Amino acid sequence: MTDKTYNVLFLCTGNSARSILAESILNKEGAGRFRAFSAGSQPKGEVNPHALKELAALGYPSTGLSSKSWDVFAEPGAPEMDFIFTVCDSAAGEACPVWIGHPMTAHWGVEDPAAVVGSEVEIQRAFAQAARFLKNRITAFINLPLASIDRMALEQHVRQIGSLEGASVQSAKAE
Repeated sequence: MTDKTYNVLFLCTGNSARSILAESILNKEGAGRFRAFSAGSQPKGEVNPHALKELAALGYPSTGLSSKSWDVFAEPGAPEMDFIFTVCDSAAGEACPVWIGHPMTAHWGVEDPAAVVGSEVEIQRAFAQAARFLKNRITAFINLPLASIDRMALEQHVRQIGSLEGASVQSAKAE
């Protein structure tokens, strides 16, 4: 078994909801083995308050979470990523920066809870569902035998995780 801590970057266009949820969930669930970050191609500049409310309801930390550009992680001195997961369909189709170290990538698309228009209950339900789908993917990911599986098999596994329940339309088509 390795003592390596794996760096994981979750990408979404706005970096205000899904990628933020994933960052917090992985940092708690994978504590000691994983360090999660999130960013966006066109960050909104603030975390969606419904995402923060959902994290609090589930007992996940929100301290230090911020909406930021993915360029931050392509700069010299940035943490070298081992894995990069897009969690929204638009970010999956964008031209990403060149990442240092050849990280493994996969698309784990989940429908955008921030796009839901409706009552407060309907919006919060959408955030709860997105958090559940992301937690399921993260749980599958942290249970992979990372230190003992070859790169090709690992790539296949992380891509298959993206097709778990709740996969967005784009994710479902990719599989």
